[in-house]
Amino acid sequence: MTAAERTALVTDATGYIGGELVPALLEAGWAVRVLTRSRSRLEGLPWASDVEVVEGDASRGDDVRRALTGVDVAYYLLHSMDGRGDFVTRDRELATTFAAAAADEAVGRLVYLGGLHPPGELSEHLASRVEVGQIFVEAPVPAAVLQAGVVLGDGSASFDMLRHLTERLPAMVAPRWLRNRIQPIAIADVVHYLVGCADLPAETNRTFDIGGPEVLTYAQMIQRYAAVVGLRPRWIATVPVLTPRLAGLWVGLVTPVSAGVARPLVNSLIHDAVCREEDIIAAVGPPPGGRTGFDDAVRTTLRRRRR
Repeated sequence: MTAAERTALVTDATGYIGGELVPALLEAGWAVRVLTRSRSRLEGLPWASDVEVVEGDASRGDDVRRALTGVDVAYYLLHSMDGRGDFVTRDRELATTFAAAAADEAVGRLVYLGGLHPPGELSEHLASRVEVGQIFVEAPVPAAVLQAGVVLGDGSASFDMLRHLTERLPAMVAPRWLRNRIQPIAIADVVHYLVGCADLPAETNRTFDIGGPEVLTYAQMIQRYAAVVGLRPRWIATVPVLTPRLAGLWVGLVTPVSAGVARPLVNSLIHDAVCREEDIIAAVGPPPGGRTGFDDAVRTTLRRRRR
């Protein structure tokens, strides 16, 4: 069966990752369906007329089953990272509903993008993403759970936070997590792996760590970003007393990233985010030209911003 004869469902298609994934799937020849609360949210998007739209609520089983009817692969890109209420419970219930509906409709594969994390105790935000991935891996439908750290791209909240901290603060007294190790990944590489997961063998049901070719601390990313854009090296001192909650408020004050989004992002950064395996490269193949380095990812993102 060719891609043109197959249908992919993308949730949160108007979000950052979904908005990049949809045109990539279309270019690869897939028929794409999107689930959205309102068709009006797609207005102005260049690919809006090229997709099938199902209006519905992802928390309602009937709506999700309707969206999944006849679907070969379903991309689950939903996260309750909005600062409202109990996001752990909401994410668990949404994932459970989606997994059950996918089984009812005999979907061929689920693909989920979660968070890169170390073993052991995790922040509430990362633990929730791990739980969602586990729900999918334990469901009847084969799942590919991709685990990424900082995504470098225009529209990524993680990239926006890095950009604004670097550009607005030539000197900063910052939390100690700026010394933690991170394996950032370019958005183009993320999309490559997401599209590739649609063609994994049916027996593949597991998590995959995904990252770029470099491991850096957050402080090193700040200095590398500054160098790429022609800024002087930043002066950075770290302190051990700034809690994740206070650090989230600090980020919310210094950058346009809302405190409701900044807090879970900061909570993720208190851990190292480094790949423990890189099996995805053998499973779906490397990105064209190889994995994108940090500096090239920043340059590409800034060029896109200037268009």
